[in-house]
Amino acid sequence: MKTQLIQIKKAMMFVLVLGATSLFAQEAPDFKYDLGAKINDMTITVGGTVVVATNDGLVGIKPGSNELLFNFTDYGRVKAEELNYIPLSPYVMVGQTGFGNLSSKKAVIDHVSGKILFTTESKGWKNVFTCDVMMPQNKLVVSGFQIGGDKAENVTPKVAVYDLGTGEEDYSFFLVKPGKVTMKNYAVTGKPLLLKDKMLVPTSQGIIAKSKSGETLWENKVKNVNWMTSNEAETDIYAFAATANGKNTRIYKIGANGSEAWEDERKVKGSVSNFQILPQGLAVVSDVAGGSGALAAKSESKITMFNASNGEDLWEKAPKTKGYVQHFYIMEDGILFGIQSGGINKVSYDGKPLFKKPLKTGENILTMAETPQGLIYITSEDANIVNLETGDQVWSKPLKFKRANVVSSTLDEKNNRYLIAADEKLWSINTSSGDSEILVEVDFEGKEDPTGLEVRDGGILLSSDQNIMLLDWDGKTNWHEYHRAPGKSAFGAILAGAVAVASTGLAMDASLRAGANKNYLGQYNQYGARMKRTADMFSAIGTASFNEMAKRFKATSATKDAQFVLTKLDDGVGLVKLNKDTGNTEKEIVLKDKKPVYKVDEYGGFLYYKPNDKTIYAYDLSK
Repeated sequence: MKTQLIQIKKAMMFVLVLGATSLFAQEAPDFKYDLGAKINDMTITVGGTVVVATNDGLVGIKPGSNELLFNFTDYGRVKAEELNYIPLSPYVMVGQTGFGNLSSKKAVIDHVSGKILFTTESKGWKNVFTCDVMMPQNKLVVSGFQIGGDKAENVTPKVAVYDLGTGEEDYSFFLVKPGKVTMKNYAVTGKPLLLKDKMLVPTSQGIIAKSKSGETLWENKVKNVNWMTSNEAETDIYAFAATANGKNTRIYKIGANGSEAWEDERKVKGSVSNFQILPQGLAVVSDVAGGSGALAAKSESKITMFNASNGEDLWEKAPKTKGYVQHFYIMEDGILFGIQSGGINKVSYDGKPLFKKPLKTGENILTMAETPQGLIYITSEDANIVNLETGDQVWSKPLKFKRANVVSSTLDEKNNRYLIAADEKLWSINTSSGDSEILVEVDFEGKEDPTGLEVRDGGILLSSDQNIMLLDWDGKTNWHEYHRAPGKSAFGAILAGAVAVASTGLAMDASLRAGANKNYLGQYNQYGARMKRTADMFSAIGTASFNEMAKRFKATSATKDAQFVLTKLDDGVGLVKLNKDTGNTEKEIVLKDKKPVYKVDEYGGFLYYKPNDKTIYAYDLSK
């Protein structure tokens, strides 16, 4: 298992280098795409398509195809900040706002099939309030004003549901009867909640429940809700509304008939970042931003447990966090949580501490996972296994490192040990006894730290941007390859590109994070197992595009066999393909560009290179 940064980098599988381009590639590409307009952004999606934002629009490039997958020019120039890649899906949403925010353009494109599933113009929408992709239902819910009916209908707020498998409308309805005289403004204020037989729409006048036929089932006066979630039976609805100053959040419980189930709403400080419906009650995590000055409140998370029946606070004394909650897990006997600034604790559902005392850890908890011996945690400063019942540390000598820039870890099942790389050292920890030893002190050239750690059939692979090394099971070096970086600017940009993934491909909004009910501690296992789970999730959706994404992840659930390194070759700067088992160079592509803009899709085995502002070359790296 890698650090959070390395996990993200591996999950998306790309390397990004930013900089100015100069000369055309020397080697003839396998595919060439002349886009005819300046390229503003280039992204390899989770589905393998390269999505390119240009001054003319949005272009899709399918791996191994000479033809463009799609060329969306309806909105003209597209900027990177106007793109929203829906997490773990084949969809990208284009959003552009008109003058004075009076109108907005929205388009949803399936970047795997190339289909333009929705545009506000083709469906007759104007002044769109909200436009949300609903997963796992695979639907698009749009609210606003839709033109095309009579005069009264054109100025009446409307909601429509589209099937993203086909792009066709499932059903639609008006929030109020067209032509009805009212002084009330029914603006949609947040994300609707799509249930099995109805939809709940939060508005400035309250929540409105509509059937698929458009019949109003009920409405209430719970106004300005931002997002909602429900229990599995859909009998209890929970609505969240931020106060005007954003410092607090109001929580409402709504019954199946729309009535408020609690006598008064509950208020928590800050914004809700996690919410879990449990048999014991409602677990809420809210993040409070601190102020400035010596007497100002500190930035920290609050953890609260509410009685689901009446909304009363179940805990006499909430657990102290002294920082933001970075990890939050539901256990059989209570809640386990980790703090970003350091510290792990566990509290029972009735508010009693379960650990003898809060566990002190280093800052930035990169990994928390379950093992047969207990909870393994890895931070930027230390690592250990903790007894989940008492909080006692299992390893007699916890690993301590300096404030490491990069920490990598994995499970070596064959040799019954954990491997952790940090501070230019590789530690081996026996999974049964907890005994640890420094397997080797890693001396990478170019002042690099290992950022990759894999267990191969023939040994342990350590890698960085310019180094790759295979050790035998005892830590002795089988081989070590180093290729000098072409320049510091290129090296720094690689890391910048890796960090950018967090805000594009895997980002999730607050309602998805808080309402997804995914707060269960996972097992510490190898990379391939995680990729298989992702593939299975895609397969469960069932559409052609999701099935294609599942095939892509299944094909790459095993560790890939090559690493790609940007270096200076005899004929200029280029990319080298190195075999992970032998270290041999299998392919060289000379780019003749001191600071090339390129991306490598290690899943699909393609290099995409921008030789000039309007062109992209693609090289098949499997040849």
